[in-house]
Amino acid sequence: MLDLNSKNIQLQFEGFCNTPSLWNNADIFDLQQFHIKNNSTSIFEGEIPKYLRLGKRVERFVAHQLKQDITISILAENVQIQQEKITVGEIDFIIKENQTPIHLEIVYKFYLYDETTGKTEIEHFIGPNKRDSLLQKLTKLQQQQLPLLYNTNTKKLLNKLNLNSTEIVQKVLFKAQLFLPYNCKTPELKQLNSDCIKGYFISFVELSNFSKCKFYIPEKVNWLQEIQTQVHWLTFESFLPKASIYIEQKTSPLCWVKQPNGEVLKIFIVWW
Repeated sequence: MLDLNSKNIQLQFEGFCNTPSLWNNADIFDLQQFHIKNNSTSIFEGEIPKYLRLGKRVERFVAHQLKQDITISILAENVQIQQEKITVGEIDFIIKENQTPIHLEIVYKFYLYDETTGKTEIEHFIGPNKRDSLLQKLTKLQQQQLPLLYNTNTKKLLNKLNLNSTEIVQKVLFKAQLFLPYNCKTPELKQLNSDCIKGYFISFVELSNFSKCKFYIPEKVNWLQEIQTQVHWLTFESFLPKASIYIEQKTSPLCWVKQPNGEVLKIFIVWW
């Protein structure tokens, strides 16, 4: 029988597998999506330290999936590129798919749709705490992370792999969970994948509308999971002071909410 930590890791992996790519058909910002062929959920067999943060967990999950594909070989993974002992960046993966070398960057994000931010679909999606945005991440990928392949300090790695940067295709595996304002008309997404919509967000002052509901606050690494119903649900009265601590710290918690009719929701409670 799995211990609690191992069970949570497996549920995180399953949640990751079930998260769609943020876009499918057209490239966004000239960023080409990499699609793992065999996306069926399997048993995660790797080791993950208890305190490994969410983004690094996702990279372990991707490595596990890549290893299941006989057409793919991993040539390099999580390589820090240094200039005179100063890290200038990190290459997530260099792989070969059949005979094609690929530089692959991994992204897993949570974004909220705020129509008051920016003017375009891309600009409307921001981080739960307004400290980052989809636009910022796409720009960083395009202008910093992918160009690292052509940095002179990366040549040592490529020489070791007997590769030339000009022959390497660059792709991203960009997955995300999207959250919409509660009780608002669902926006029609034209660039992004609407299957990524996983829940809603509300302001702290709107919480009274959920006074008949029960709540659970998962750890951040468990934001990857689908909602689990066998948890210690809190009543509204018990939940409120816990939520207020997050709000006072200007942190927007992700909560699982069980409604009186038994339906469950993922909801961010935002401090702003």
